[in-house]
Amino acid sequence: MRIPFASLAYLAVAAGFSIQHDLSFAAIVISEPLQVSAGITRSSGSVTERASEARATRAYDAALHTGPLAVQAFLSTFPKGADLHFHLGAGVYAETLLRVAGEDKLCIDPGKAEFARTEQGEAIKEPCAAPLVPARDLSGNITQAQQDLYDRLINSFSMRNYVSTPGYSGHDQFFSTFSRFGMLDKRHTGEWLDEITRRAAAQNQQYLELLQTPPFGHAARAAHEIGWNSDFVQMRQALLNHGLKDEIAADREEAKGALEARNRIQHCGTPEASDACKVQVRFVYQVLRAFSPEQVFAQTLLGFETVEQSIEQNSDDWVGINFVQPEDYMVAMRDYTLQMKMIGYLHSLYPKVHISLHAGELAPGMVPPEGLRFHIRHAVELAHAERIGHGVDVMYEDDAAQLLKELAAKHVMIEINLSSNEGILGIKGVEHPFPYYRAAHVPVALSTDDQGVSRIDLTHEYVRAALDYRLSYRDLKQLARTGMEHNFLPGESLWSAPDNFASPAAACGGQVVGGPKPSAACKSLLDGSEKAAAQWELERRFREFEAKF
Repeated sequence: MRIPFASLAYLAVAAGFSIQHDLSFAAIVISEPLQVSAGITRSSGSVTERASEARATRAYDAALHTGPLAVQAFLSTFPKGADLHFHLGAGVYAETLLRVAGEDKLCIDPGKAEFARTEQGEAIKEPCAAPLVPARDLSGNITQAQQDLYDRLINSFSMRNYVSTPGYSGHDQFFSTFSRFGMLDKRHTGEWLDEITRRAAAQNQQYLELLQTPPFGHAARAAHEIGWNSDFVQMRQALLNHGLKDEIAADREEAKGALEARNRIQHCGTPEASDACKVQVRFVYQVLRAFSPEQVFAQTLLGFETVEQSIEQNSDDWVGINFVQPEDYMVAMRDYTLQMKMIGYLHSLYPKVHISLHAGELAPGMVPPEGLRFHIRHAVELAHAERIGHGVDVMYEDDAAQLLKELAAKHVMIEINLSSNEGILGIKGVEHPFPYYRAAHVPVALSTDDQGVSRIDLTHEYVRAALDYRLSYRDLKQLARTGMEHNFLPGESLWSAPDNFASPAAACGGQVVGGPKPSAACKSLLDGSEKAAAQWELERRFREFEAKF
């Protein structure tokens, strides 16, 4: 399907381009037929399947006509596949954090509306000296004053009720929340997994890739002892000689321990197993990029070593690596290209380690104009990123049209986080590049970023995308399929070509995708590929969902 030129011009104008710029953009980007949704050209599937999809489409269109609440109800159980950009520490709701703080006997600083801590950053526990108060006081029957404190803490730990002021932006509030609750004991991570997987299961979501920062204190100390060396080969060897690999066991044990705790809580593998057990979880290793070059290199190396070991052992913990902390921080901006080169070098030594990078999480005015011109490109060309988180400033990059074509040609997926982009950057609606990515064939999928801080879930993001961009039912299926296509699970894809959901791989050709009885050849593919099996499950869920209409 080709988008009519007049329609593209309208799309470009809606996104804020001048007509003169629109024409050149249109000529470059729409140079090939655009399949806006895989369902438009899809030829596979029985007459019954196509009829079911048509009924679901009519139900969805009726919901759009009725209003936002009807869309919410329709999409609440729509199969959403994966959430590939989800920070575990900020994905838990503040109410849960306060309950756990009470159980751990933490103190609260009412003046700052946060958990009290020492100058070294450690949590202060009972007895709580005035003006500090015990967190456990905010449970059971409470006074109005305690309710007021409870409400202030919820607001302090999230974006709830937040209104930007001239001296304190949404960006400031968002990133300040983490330090207010971040000292909670990581022994609760299994409980966090229980909460978020139950929420995922309730909205028909099947896979999560969770960003988490494991222990790296030993690596950081070794880096500071060695000092910075711009020769990556020598720097890496010096760190390995200082026992950097000794920390891998702790990193992997933390993830495995959390998964085991979640399984115990949910009774996975027993007759009493929760439906949440069906939600697959993997971890993406977070590197903190706002520190010195030697520390960033050491943590990145530790991350590559940890993830590679997990992949080689076919384990179910770490699958990829990412860089976090605000992209506009001084060190993150100053060292951005250097850090991308670090990743590129380590990628050449650890090619099995998957890479997704926060890049382009910037808006005009946050940094000088030149700071908007290259971050996404360097993440892809220097660091070999397979996915880009946010990518909001893409149209401000040098030769944006060519960059979009490159992203499409390399099948680099963009993790679209609509709510956090508005909360942090003030970017929403026609100011967001989401329509441009889609128009340029760049694969995109919706994700939540920080569910607890933003007070959302993945259904909320689907509803928002549907309403803000008037997406069709098939567009929504495309988003879900794209997320499952670009997850970091091992194995071959179910589909015959990247991001083409019109026909399955040869082994599964000529049959109902997602059906109950795959052929022997297809079953062999599914048994040997976690990715293909997960994609097959998504198709099964689509069949089940559409059969209701």
